[in-house]
Amino acid sequence: MLRCNFEVLTMARKGDSGPASRSAASLDALRSQIDKLDQGILKLINERAHLAIQIGRVKNDQSSDIFAPAREEEVIQNILSGNRGPLDEATVRAIYREIMSGSRSLQRLIKIAYLGAEYSYSHLAAMERFGQSFESVRVGSIAAVFEEVNRRHADFGVVPLENSTDGRVADTLEMFIRLPQIRICSEIRLRIHHHLMANCDQPEIRRVYSKGNALGQCRNWLAKNVPHATLHEVSSTADAARLAQTEPGAAAVASRQAAVRYGLRVLFSNVEDSPYNETRFAVIGSQEVARTGNDKTALMFKVAHQPGSLVDALSLFKQNKINLTWIESFPARTQKMEYIFFVDFEGHVEDTKVKKTVTALQAQCEMLTVLGSFPIAPVSGD
Repeated sequence: MLRCNFEVLTMARKGDSGPASRSAASLDALRSQIDKLDQGILKLINERAHLAIQIGRVKNDQSSDIFAPAREEEVIQNILSGNRGPLDEATVRAIYREIMSGSRSLQRLIKIAYLGAEYSYSHLAAMERFGQSFESVRVGSIAAVFEEVNRRHADFGVVPLENSTDGRVADTLEMFIRLPQIRICSEIRLRIHHHLMANCDQPEIRRVYSKGNALGQCRNWLAKNVPHATLHEVSSTADAARLAQTEPGAAAVASRQAAVRYGLRVLFSNVEDSPYNETRFAVIGSQEVARTGNDKTALMFKVAHQPGSLVDALSLFKQNKINLTWIESFPARTQKMEYIFFVDFEGHVEDTKVKKTVTALQAQCEMLTVLGSFPIAPVSGD
């Protein structure tokens, strides 16, 4: 026994306490390497930021746009082409979105208008596209987003365009008809996960608040799980969360971030009826976007109210081998029962076959407006 204690004491004096000590030393060494790399990364990011400032001065001299969707997508694709992991594409995109957002703000802090308060889905879509560094212009309706952009009170707006469950967003399409000078500069495809949140338990819920689209996307789940509650439409999901915070017996369907913002408990997660629920948002503004080679073009048109006129118009896309990706009809608000058609399709307005198609389409249509060309966006938010 005495001999055993002597050996333990001798090992302790030599500083060797076995595998645990060696593991701790290895961890410290790895952390030291990370600390050195972090300093190197920070130095390079700031060098990049200094170059962004110089680019901003050139843009100012040339009266160029601060936000350049085509160039930003080119940067992302250049980075992704050299990515060998282990970080996946979504993570790399998120990192560079914030680097570009911070760099852009050094040139000028742009103003973004969107529907609702913090952590409405429109706000989340704006952050998905522009990162954290922008000035928020929060409004109470989709029409107000368009008006803020049209009056130059905001540089850009973010509006929902369509949802995979409910289809078109009528308020957005109507505003394109009313303000045809507004352009689509970019698109955002956001996977939407709804959550039921409250400060009471499920049996105590008497009212569920949310935006109408969100309630519609959860209609079956709500009917099954809170059949005793009445559904109430409000202007945004963020407003719904605010009401649930203050009213006894009230719940909201909103984003998880809204639950955190308003101090609500998430009672049930992912209550959307479709696991593939996705909303496509449009970034609206006044600028034309350069070609990237992986683009969409959106336009709206009205044809004569006679048999075959729509078929003749759509056949032009087939003849020129252009893939339509979206088509919607919307009442033209005229005395006759006429419709305006919204389409988007693969290709940029500067592409030869797109130019040819648009020219031929103009000859057949009573009205045609190109709403813009923009880079095709991946789905995010999973």
